[in-house]
Amino acid sequence: MLLEQIEKANDIKQIKKEDYGLLAEEIRRFLIEKISVTGGHLGSNLGAVELTMALHLSLDLPEDKLIWDVGHQSYTHKLLTGRRDGFENLRKFHGMSGFPKRKESDCDCFDTGHSSTSISAGLGLVKARDIKGGTNTVISVIGDGSLTGGMAYEALNNASRLETNFIVVLNDNNMSISENVGGISSYLNKVRTADSYLDLKEGVYNALRGIKGDNVIAKIRKFKSGVKQLVIPGMFFEDMGITYLGPVNGHDIGAMLRVFKDARKVKGAVLVHVITEKGKGYAPAERHPARFHGAEPFEIETGLPKVPRTTPNYTDIFSTVMCKLGQREEKVVAITAAMPDGTGLKRFRNMYPGRFFDVGIAEEHAVTFAAGLAAGGLKPVVAIYSSFLQRAYDQILHDVCIQNLPVVFAIDRAGLVGSDGETHQGIFDLSYLSCIPGMHIMAPKNKWELSDMLKFAVSFDGPIAIRYPRGEAYAGLKEFRAPIEFGKSEWIYKEKEIVLVAVGSMVKTAEKVRERLKGSGHACSLVNARFVKPVDEEMLKDAATGHKLLVTMEENVASGGFGESVKRCLEAMGSRIKILQVTIPDAYVEHGNVELLKREIQMDEESIYSRILGALGKKLR
Repeated sequence: MLLEQIEKANDIKQIKKEDYGLLAEEIRRFLIEKISVTGGHLGSNLGAVELTMALHLSLDLPEDKLIWDVGHQSYTHKLLTGRRDGFENLRKFHGMSGFPKRKESDCDCFDTGHSSTSISAGLGLVKARDIKGGTNTVISVIGDGSLTGGMAYEALNNASRLETNFIVVLNDNNMSISENVGGISSYLNKVRTADSYLDLKEGVYNALRGIKGDNVIAKIRKFKSGVKQLVIPGMFFEDMGITYLGPVNGHDIGAMLRVFKDARKVKGAVLVHVITEKGKGYAPAERHPARFHGAEPFEIETGLPKVPRTTPNYTDIFSTVMCKLGQREEKVVAITAAMPDGTGLKRFRNMYPGRFFDVGIAEEHAVTFAAGLAAGGLKPVVAIYSSFLQRAYDQILHDVCIQNLPVVFAIDRAGLVGSDGETHQGIFDLSYLSCIPGMHIMAPKNKWELSDMLKFAVSFDGPIAIRYPRGEAYAGLKEFRAPIEFGKSEWIYKEKEIVLVAVGSMVKTAEKVRERLKGSGHACSLVNARFVKPVDEEMLKDAATGHKLLVTMEENVASGGFGESVKRCLEAMGSRIKILQVTIPDAYVEHGNVELLKREIQMDEESIYSRILGALGKKLR
């Protein structure tokens, strides 16, 4: 195998040119085989194989710097830097991350995970290089989906003033997670289809090949610029002051090597437009690129999941209820940031296309846009993953909450999400939302309560958020379904000694902990908090007078979370009840199976039971 000859960075340069195609085939076969077992980001990586090879052939790593936007397409990069064995434990606890990690390799020069950041980071590395007198090459790779994010244009605006080399590679596959939308997508479509320009450019290049002289080169550049303006509408990047090269076939290594060589000669920012096909080389991924963006373990022959999902998850419940609400209430509109599939809004889009808005990877815009919709008399529901919503913090505070606008935030993937690791764990939302005046926060204990909370939220006159976890929707405790009342929790079991006050997903765990405590002779109450903000003070007074120990349970970091709010309330009441806060530590949680991570951070049933006994001064039997 050619792949076995690559044990460290730059080993690809020992591969013969005529074998590049075979190596690309081996890499694709390797990725399909490994990801079919571990799960992971398949489509984006299959599409970037030749692009990554060309970049590694052009660069001298780690001296040169290569920054991957988002980073989920960096698997080939990891292979070519000697991390082949790491794929056995890809995205597993203590195993290799699915994203670039500086602690993993010197060839990963910048940690990524969210979109639209690579140009800013690359520009920083360029200026650091220049200040230190370096000569190394810096290349930032960004996808066309990430180019819908405003941060990318803030960086391009700065980069346009550079007088030293900085290369931005636009990996254009017409996809983010779902199909791209908006003006930038339309603009790039025009560039992709400008065959007349490509043919003319190739002809001029061939005709003048070998002619030397600065005067001739200057004339060629001037002519080429004029042709671009004539044939390709706008020339957006050139008009910004950024040299544009391309489009180039992202599966033609020779063509990319020639363009990258030219790009390194530019004394300024240069954008290389590379056209790739997401999922290339694996038919199921080519047909269904969105499904193979982040794939669960699958059967290679069919592309179907090895463990088919038989029960609905919380996203499914949200999807169903949104469609019903859309039917009942014409003012209900839905907004997502490039994730109609991931957030469950695809069905709503199909049923009510005029009331559905996909704004691209632009969470900040999504929130302020929703504020405008609310100010115009509509009932917007913004569906965004927890870790992505934090990108729009100022807009939530400034544009929604200050004006007390009735925007509903449907926060998917709240809590631990598992294999994507630190950049995707949704463990901060209770903290960053709770401190905003005017914000209200709910969390459902099961699938029926999510439905009830969503209906309540749409009728609520003010900013309100519902946070719910990734994965199977809990179907237990269905007999407990008291109507949702603003700011009121729900007593599920009321006894003495210990009271567990659990938030959302932790109610299921609290139910199991209570059974363990009951089995060891302890009376134990269970409260479903329902509202994280405002805290139910009446419930806390009742709990404080009738119990010895109050245990808060939340899938959120300790600082600024529900437990801290409860503690402040009890202290203000003058209560002396003992409090145990079960939270995620104030730390970044790495990738791995969610249940394993919970054991590691003592959030599992056994650990909580042991901690409660310890708080009572008792030993584990």
